[in-house]
Amino acid sequence: MFYESSAWKKHKSCGTSSLLPMTPKKPPQWLQVVGHAGSFHVGDYGTLLKRFCEGEQQCYLRLMEDVLRPYVPAYHGVVQRDEQNYNIMDNLLTHFNRPAIMDCKMGSRTYLEGELLVARERPQPRKDMYDKMVAVDPEAPTMQERSQHAVLKTRYMQWRETLSSTTSLGFRIEGFRKSNEECHTNFKRTKSREQVIEALDNFVDSNTQIVWGYLRRLKQLRQVLEASDFFRTHEVVGSSLLFLHDWTGRTGVWMIDFGKTAVLPAHLTLNHRTPWEDGNREDGYLWGLDNLIDMLADMLPLT
Repeated sequence: MFYESSAWKKHKSCGTSSLLPMTPKKPPQWLQVVGHAGSFHVGDYGTLLKRFCEGEQQCYLRLMEDVLRPYVPAYHGVVQRDEQNYNIMDNLLTHFNRPAIMDCKMGSRTYLEGELLVARERPQPRKDMYDKMVAVDPEAPTMQERSQHAVLKTRYMQWRETLSSTTSLGFRIEGFRKSNEECHTNFKRTKSREQVIEALDNFVDSNTQIVWGYLRRLKQLRQVLEASDFFRTHEVVGSSLLFLHDWTGRTGVWMIDFGKTAVLPAHLTLNHRTPWEDGNREDGYLWGLDNLIDMLADMLPLT
């Protein structure tokens, strides 16, 4: 995800679809915390351009008609730049002054069931994935994998999720940038509840006012998610929560990144808390949100 490092002047209309004819006094400076280089560009009038993905476009079009609309960036259609299409959405940093920014990947897995199915249909041992596995944990490969110097993609995908808090807590911290421009992105082995709380406390600088702000927003989001038709009928995988706060005490949390979110067959709905089993399509999103809310609550002083 790309983030702007300086605030833009714009009317307080967060979450609305109105575009106001105001341009920044100087070009915004951008810093990549996590994500793919070249996927984002600054747009006009406080918007962000994200490389076009039809699946993500369809999600945003549905979300603009759903109760979740205030909890996602407002969507404004498609624009072409240098022969490349981009989805246009609100730049969520507009209303913050040099904010601290955190990306949390939600859910108990970050791969779609369809990806596992394709990998099983064409089971090719992968040396590149073996090398990645050994670089993280030399003891992880089995004896057979060591002899082949390769692992199957399905094995690698599922092993990778066990390293972080994705499988143990239903979310993981992808990275954060503090208001002093200090960046932290090495959370691949942050797994335990205690490790995650330590990272969250670092992100908020032990500021209980900020924790309260995030806690209120997340509890509101949980309530809306449980009432959302969109959420009930989609497998939400690889999506993140974007956290923002600044020195004024302003806080905000939004759902972002719907490139892997998939609509379910008409007969199927999810509760997003049931443990995932191959074929049930459950993603663990609400289970992860429950754990995140509980951890933030534990960071507050007892009253």
